[in-house]
Amino acid sequence: MPDKFKPAWLPTAVGSLPLTDAAQAWDWTLKYLPEIPAWPQLARQSYRENMYAQYSENFPAIVVDLEAERTYMDRRQDVDRDLERLYMAYLENDLEYGTISADYAAGLHYLLSTPDLLQTPPVAIKGQVTGPVSWGLVVVDQNRRPLLYDEAIADAIAKHLRLKASWQEQRLRAIAPQTILFVDEPYMSSFGSAFVSLSRDQVVMLLEEVFAGIEGLKGVHCCGNTDWSVLLETSVDILNLDAYEYVESLSLYPDAVSAFLERGGIIAWGIVPASPLVENETVDSLVERLHKAMDLFVKKGISLDKLLAAGMVTPSCGTGSLSPHTADRVLELTAKVSAEMRARYVVDHPA
Repeated sequence: MPDKFKPAWLPTAVGSLPLTDAAQAWDWTLKYLPEIPAWPQLARQSYRENMYAQYSENFPAIVVDLEAERTYMDRRQDVDRDLERLYMAYLENDLEYGTISADYAAGLHYLLSTPDLLQTPPVAIKGQVTGPVSWGLVVVDQNRRPLLYDEAIADAIAKHLRLKASWQEQRLRAIAPQTILFVDEPYMSSFGSAFVSLSRDQVVMLLEEVFAGIEGLKGVHCCGNTDWSVLLETSVDILNLDAYEYVESLSLYPDAVSAFLERGGIIAWGIVPASPLVENETVDSLVERLHKAMDLFVKKGISLDKLLAAGMVTPSCGTGSLSPHTADRVLELTAKVSAEMRARYVVDHPA
């Protein structure tokens, strides 16, 4: 983990916004999250920005059906030839193979094409990529079988997403030297259930393949219950969870959390609900809820000082499915909860 980065209760976002205009999305982002802006995913602009379609470019035999809003692999194509191209790009570290084009990420390319967009240098800049478990369970073949259940294809998925993360980070590093790349794994909430046949070792191996392509800070986001010890076993630097609804599930793993903090890990508390529930919350109510969340860990022997030194603030999930009004409230409260926590606990917080 880069030594110079201090979480300092700084705010950032999970990614998606319910907007169609990249300039407006960046206005929102820089208004509320200037310290660690996250490039906005705009799924309402195009299905190509759906979190599974968005990272599909160049994957072997992939089909993005815009009319049906479906992303799948057509094995009737020459899969072997395409797999060979992917593995050659991987072996040669050909990051251009991992290009995410403007049609698939308008928010990212607006940043890359607007040199003066970030007028004040940020502490870090955040990107995101869909994780191999979630991508491999959602993206299917033409017979609707999840790709993750084919061992060879699962390996290709991890290598493909590694190149996507590496290409993205290379571009972001030209804008800000400190990068944060979140690997979004919503389907890890199904790990261990009867619906997902996947071993612990497989999950760790797939995630580590993607993490290996990230030189900056590596984050993982899961917005439900999961076996958190699996994620904490990886080399992840930042764990991002829905701390509004599911913090108790993380508190069931005090030893894993303690070890994570001991090695310098950061917890990005998704304490602001990315749902209409946000309309019932205030800065004070959410700060109180955050302290109650931390108390769960303190009661199990984890130092409050360590938790306070390792905290960030985020929404509980992306806001792409919300109304613009509600999404704006989510970002506003994220920024204000961060400011309150910094005022209380960060020594060098500006007056």
